[in-house]
Amino acid sequence: MRIIYYVLVGGVSAMVTWGFSAVILKLSHRYQLYPKIRSRDVHTQPTPRLGGVAMFLGVLVAMGVASLVPQLQPVFEDPEQILTILAAAFVIVVLGVIDDIWDLSWVTKLAGQIIVAGILAFGGTQILAIPFGGIIILSSFQLLLLTIFLVVLVMNAINFIDGLDGLVAGVAIIANGVFFVFSYLQQSANNLSYFNLAALVTAVLIGACIGFLPLNFHPAKMFMGDAGALLVGLLMSVSAITVTGQIDPGRIQTKLIGHSEVLVAYIPIILPFAILIIPLLDFGLAVLRRVNAGKSPFSADRKHLHHRLLDMGHTHLHAVLIFYCWTAVASIGVLTFLFVPWWLSLIFIAIGFGITAGFTLAPLGARKRREAIAQNAKLTDPASQEVARLDPLDAAADRTEVDLRTVDAEAEVALGRLDTKRFDEKEAS
Repeated sequence: MRIIYYVLVGGVSAMVTWGFSAVILKLSHRYQLYPKIRSRDVHTQPTPRLGGVAMFLGVLVAMGVASLVPQLQPVFEDPEQILTILAAAFVIVVLGVIDDIWDLSWVTKLAGQIIVAGILAFGGTQILAIPFGGIIILSSFQLLLLTIFLVVLVMNAINFIDGLDGLVAGVAIIANGVFFVFSYLQQSANNLSYFNLAALVTAVLIGACIGFLPLNFHPAKMFMGDAGALLVGLLMSVSAITVTGQIDPGRIQTKLIGHSEVLVAYIPIILPFAILIIPLLDFGLAVLRRVNAGKSPFSADRKHLHHRLLDMGHTHLHAVLIFYCWTAVASIGVLTFLFVPWWLSLIFIAIGFGITAGFTLAPLGARKRREAIAQNAKLTDPASQEVARLDPLDAAADRTEVDLRTVDAEAEVALGRLDTKRFDEKEAS
């Protein structure tokens, strides 16, 4: 029952986070500690955004409790690394709070993120090797740069999807839950200590997200803000680097289904990316979109994946649940390679993606059906108000035709082919 100790610290993190969230929520309303609504925001009422502070306090208290549990003492054999992680978390939360209140420039935020990632790397949380078919040794400087890059990438990827109620917290619970199972079982399969830094950080982070989710689920009373999203990304990168970048693939074996097999060497690399499939996809598309438009890759817009789901016709809740499903299918699917033959895992992933894609695209099919009904109704009663309600595309097309006729008329005026006086009178009317 070693896992009970992780449940203990995770529960402490959840309770402390929930308690501080309630306090911060009251203080935020009393002193109006929330920003104005921005054009890209989905919510319509000013909402406090300091939930990340409560999450950090939950993590901090839970780590303090963990340090007092005798069974978890192996994790604290290197206290400097733990202190460095907490210091980096504190700095990123302060940076996020400042941004949530005063809206920092992207250059300032990026510089702060790089500094925080450097603190982690110099404090011992650094990739030591790349387990891909064997150990790939890079120079110390290259590994340092790779660590900083990955930490900044994960933090921004998580921050980019923080646009719907409960989205980041729920995705983090699912993703970190899967990653906790992976790190915990791999320690046992390789005769290593069940109590390790990656599992502890993951358990504490899951607890913080669970404690915050009741106030953040739709309709949200509080947001985690950049402070919370960056904190989640930071701690997720810590867990991934600790497991993936410091493991010897030659020792990885699994005895989870009654027989011993050498685990495919690239799973320790694929799993961290699988659990972050949606944040990384959204981040990559946003960067490409903004660079192609000649903008900064960190400039804000309203074209993220969650915005597109809403524009397709999904409700707020449905869009969040779809994100949960994509994350669960990708992460659990990769994890099943530890338990079942590879072809069964691929079947599970294919079926899961197919079902999730069907739910994702469902509003498009419903829209086509409404359009078909409207087109058939036009044959009997073209002037029906029901037709106008069900046929928004034709209404938009009609407006477009009017706009085009106006443009054509203006062009003819410019060419002297139209009586300008008659045109002006028509426009005035």
